[in-house]
Amino acid sequence: MDVLSDLLHRGRAGDALVRQLIQRAPWSMTYEDVPPLTVVTAIGGPAAVRVLGAGRPAAVLAPGDIALITARGPYTVASAPDAPARYVIRGGRKFVAGSGEVAPERVPLAPRTYGDDAPGATTMLRGAFHVTGAVGDRLLGMLPALAVVPAGPRTRPVLELLAAETARDEPGQDAVLARLLDLVLVVALRAWCAGPEAEPPGWYTALADPAVGAALQRMHAEPARRWTVAELAAVGRLSRAAFAARFVRQVGEPPLAYLTGWRMALAADRLRAGDDTVAVVAREAGYADAFAFSVAFKRAHGVSPSAWRKSGCAA
Repeated sequence: MDVLSDLLHRGRAGDALVRQLIQRAPWSMTYEDVPPLTVVTAIGGPAAVRVLGAGRPAAVLAPGDIALITARGPYTVASAPDAPARYVIRGGRKFVAGSGEVAPERVPLAPRTYGDDAPGATTMLRGAFHVTGAVGDRLLGMLPALAVVPAGPRTRPVLELLAAETARDEPGQDAVLARLLDLVLVVALRAWCAGPEAEPPGWYTALADPAVGAALQRMHAEPARRWTVAELAAVGRLSRAAFAARFVRQVGEPPLAYLTGWRMALAADRLRAGDDTVAVVAREAGYADAFAFSVAFKRAHGVSPSAWRKSGCAA
């Protein structure tokens, strides 16, 4: 499994919720229930996305553009930047903006599809991902609070298929939608990281380097293995010194420092999710000595493994 796939898998970029909104302008929806990662796209007609309190103007989406939102606070999706506030989503319910009144419920146009389907309406897709833990933070760290990926030949077919499948209700539909939304996310991440505004993490750009990319993949495939720099250099078919210098130049830190950081992220999530002892988690992180593991964990996270688990710091 490659590094980005590993992050998506372990960071739980799943349990996705997909909804389609078909609405004639002007319309506006403010989301106060903010998931860690949201994908928004306008299939037909324009839309605008604004992160509230960010001090930045709204981003206008042309048909087929994809917005990736990692903002911790509320955001608004509307027909235009100056569209009047209309609805607010809070606590899983829809309210009329400014009045606090619960908005009247409408009969869905189709499964997961809401709006009025009037002539000239915009079709908007919104997918919300459940991303958690220290590994999830690494995934979210690839993006700013709001990233816009322009429409392209690789994104359009996937979005069209997602839109078509969103309105269906057949056996296995949730699985189909989850995988399609994962595909949209991966394609959008690739496009964003290749764009002029992106500042992707060093490990992402290093994946294109044959030697460093191969070593990164092996570290993710076998994080518990007691890797040495010499062994990783052999994976990349370089001398130890040449590999170490190349890794630092590409990733921004030494190979074993990267490996330790990855192990500590995995261990943090394992401590939060399970009941295994610290000794068991230490072995899975590549440490034969629980004491040495605890020292490394505290250096990375500021608290001991036991304190991390008890306080719920990873939540």
